[in-house]
Amino acid sequence: MTRIALVVLVLVAGLSALAAAVGASPWWWFAAVPLTAAGLLGAVDLLQRRHSVLRNYPVLGHARFLLERIRPELQQYFVERNFDGRPFDRDVRTIVYERAKGTDAEQPYGTERDVYQPGYEFLVPSMAPCPVPETPPRVRVGGPDCSKPYDMALLNVSAMSFGSLSANAVLALNAGAKAGGFAQDTGEGGLSEYHLRPGGDLIWEIGTGYFGCRTRDGDFDPAEFADKAAHEHVKCVSLKLSQGAKPGIGGVLPGAKVNAEIARVRDVPEGRTVISPPYHRVFDTPRELVRFIARMRDLAGGKPTGFKLCVGSRRQFLAVCKAMLEEGTAPDFIVVDGGEGGTGAAPLEFADHVGAPLTEGLLTVHNALVGTGLRDRIRIGASGKIATGTDLVKRMVQGADYGNAARAMMFAVGCIQAQRCHTNTCPTGVTTQDPRRARALDVRDKAPRVRRFQEATVASALQIMASMGVTDPAQLRPHMLRQRVDPFTERPYDELYEWLEPGRLLAEPPASWAADWKAADPDRFAV
Repeated sequence: MTRIALVVLVLVAGLSALAAAVGASPWWWFAAVPLTAAGLLGAVDLLQRRHSVLRNYPVLGHARFLLERIRPELQQYFVERNFDGRPFDRDVRTIVYERAKGTDAEQPYGTERDVYQPGYEFLVPSMAPCPVPETPPRVRVGGPDCSKPYDMALLNVSAMSFGSLSANAVLALNAGAKAGGFAQDTGEGGLSEYHLRPGGDLIWEIGTGYFGCRTRDGDFDPAEFADKAAHEHVKCVSLKLSQGAKPGIGGVLPGAKVNAEIARVRDVPEGRTVISPPYHRVFDTPRELVRFIARMRDLAGGKPTGFKLCVGSRRQFLAVCKAMLEEGTAPDFIVVDGGEGGTGAAPLEFADHVGAPLTEGLLTVHNALVGTGLRDRIRIGASGKIATGTDLVKRMVQGADYGNAARAMMFAVGCIQAQRCHTNTCPTGVTTQDPRRARALDVRDKAPRVRRFQEATVASALQIMASMGVTDPAQLRPHMLRQRVDPFTERPYDELYEWLEPGRLLAEPPASWAADWKAADPDRFAV
């Protein structure tokens, strides 16, 4: 029987049942309605020209689109194992949820991971563990040019903007930061009342759009920046060069999302699409970047000032280091974002293939600063899939002083990894500007979860370090982290990677760094 004949038969059957229902028993309606609807749908499928599947398989073809739509949920809840989901596996999501709720985050019966799989990493325990410190250590951020240093917690809220996050999500994160004594990075979307109202410590980030401190033409407005940077809750200011999800490209906020509130926070016209360019207007060379960082610090009244980037060219970063040396000034901190991506929606090609992963990024920045003698005055933050105490300790072994978490903090306020962040249809109210959806996120319930998650994760990191025989992150060394390179061999990080000695690049660069160091030019970003 042809497709057309089958559709006609179903439609006729439906209409016949409908006629019978009108003139006889109402029970015929149970057959008439679905048969008629199926017949009409089949007719539409045959006549439309957009979907080949529906023309060949009318009515039944819709099952393919339904299954495709719910595939991520089927995969996440029924197919994937506890340890192989992406971007975050079920084990990691579960431990975040449990710590946020204050319940036990333990499991019986041993690990499910293949410890002989190449790439598996483990931390080295000591035969003489130390007592766990009663008070978590903090990291003093502020170099010699900084007059108002800030003591940073080991784990903080990473950059997420109001507009990308709902107002309730921002409120919950900041209230949690206030209660737990850690900082929240505002993201580049401006300094909103939701960041300021709870009273938590803030790292005010500005990006290429200079939102919240921009002129009508989109340039940097120093007067507005100085006024807002003086707020008591703003503890540090940061310049975003690039982010892990999409290094090298800007962002677009559709006009439909730019309501009056977001327009006011970002200093942009209401209802018009907002474009963040991929480049900055305030500098063109490494030297100008360093000078602008120093200018930001002056405008901020001496508060710690730094920049964030997803590492790409080692040569370009070395050029920035040369500029620091020649200008006699440097940022107080540098946040390294991993190419593993983040909360920002991005083209798949960028998320998958552009930018150095966090491990390589941290090693590049740490070694470049050590080799140029600048490491003692600059603190390094790590941002990229930090969700557990193990993640935090690993990143500090690799060169970071502290960590920032974004997606894990989203889990703490209710995110279920639906991956609908850019559609304004977030099912838990975390990444939406739809008031009906956002109201589902109760600030009073979620703020304590943020505090508990951060507190438990830092406590876990301290417990792990104590088992390794250290009581302070400064005591961590590369040999304390090992990686399996094949089923029969594992090697420590001090053998897997090159670690420069202080001032080595200034004295006699090793052969592996010599060409990049020689080509690095503080007056241009050479590729």
